[in-house]
Amino acid sequence: MRAVAFAGFGAAPTLTDLPAPEPGPGEVLIRVQASSVNGFDLGVLGGHLQGVYEYEFPVVLGKDFAGMLTAIGPGVTDRAVGDTVFGVVMRPTLGQGGFAEYVAVPAGYGIAPVPDGLDVRRAAALGLAGTAALNAVEAVGLTEGETVLISGATGGVGAYAIQLAAAHGATVIATARPGPESAFVTGLGATHIVDHTDLVSQVRAHAPGGVHAALHLAGDGATVAGLLVPGGRLASTLHYAPGDLAERDIKATAVMADPSPATLARLADAVVTGQLRVPVGRAYQLADAARAIADFTSGTVGKLAITV
Repeated sequence: MRAVAFAGFGAAPTLTDLPAPEPGPGEVLIRVQASSVNGFDLGVLGGHLQGVYEYEFPVVLGKDFAGMLTAIGPGVTDRAVGDTVFGVVMRPTLGQGGFAEYVAVPAGYGIAPVPDGLDVRRAAALGLAGTAALNAVEAVGLTEGETVLISGATGGVGAYAIQLAAAHGATVIATARPGPESAFVTGLGATHIVDHTDLVSQVRAHAPGGVHAALHLAGDGATVAGLLVPGGRLASTLHYAPGDLAERDIKATAVMADPSPATLARLADAVVTGQLRVPVGRAYQLADAARAIADFTSGTVGKLAITV
C-alpha cells in the first residue's frame, strides 16, 4: 500500500510502499479515503513523543481517518464490512496512521459511522480537532452571556471551539491577524478579534475586568491565564497550569482529546444538522502530504485535508 512515513528520528516523511496491515483481535481494517493534518503529527515527526509512545518504524503519520471498513478482526461483532466510518487512530504504539491506503484501528474506541449528509473529506477533518475542541469547551463550562478568550483560534481546534462556544451563547474573543484570518474567525462566530502580539491590552479593551474562561490552544499560557477573572476557568490543550490557582480561585484543566464513539457521533450529527461547520482550508493528495505538513508548520487557517 502507499503510505507517508518516516524511517527514523530526524528523517523526512516520504511517500513509500508498505505492506497493508491486518486487523488483530478487537480491530477493524479501514480502506482510508481521507485524513487531515494535526499538531499531533508534528509531535510524532519531531520525536517529541518518545517516552510517551513506542515508535515502530517506519512510522506512518496521520491521526485522523475516514473510509470504508474492509475486514474485521477476531472478537469484533458490532461492525460490518462495507460500513463507512471515521475517527482517530488510537493505537498503543506509533506505527500505523491515516496517511496510508489502509489502517487497522480498535473497533470499540476512536471510531464512529459516517452518517448520511457527511462526506468522508469533512469527516476526516473532524475527529481529533473536533474532539479536542468539544472537550475544551465543556471543561470550562460556558454559560450564556459569559466571555471566553480562544488563543489559537485560527487552527482546526480553535475553529471548532469558536463555533461550540458561540452556540453556548458566549461572547467569543478570538486571536487572529488582520485580514483573512480575522474574516475567517468572525465568520465562525467570534465577536471580537485580537492580535496575539498585543494580547493583554486588546483583550482588556473588550473585557476590562477579564474573561470568564479561556481556551489555551496556542501562545503563552501565563499571559492567557492572567486575563481570567478571579474564579475563572482555563482549558489548555498544551497542558499549561498557572502557578496561582489557589490565590485566584482558578480552575485549570489539561485537555487530552477523548474520541469516544459517542463524542464522534455528537460531532458528526452537529455537522449534518448545520450546527457545526468543518473548516477545511486546503486539500492535498496523499503524494503531497509532506507539503501539507510543511504548510501546517508555517501556520494555517482551518484544517488541511489529505485525500487518499
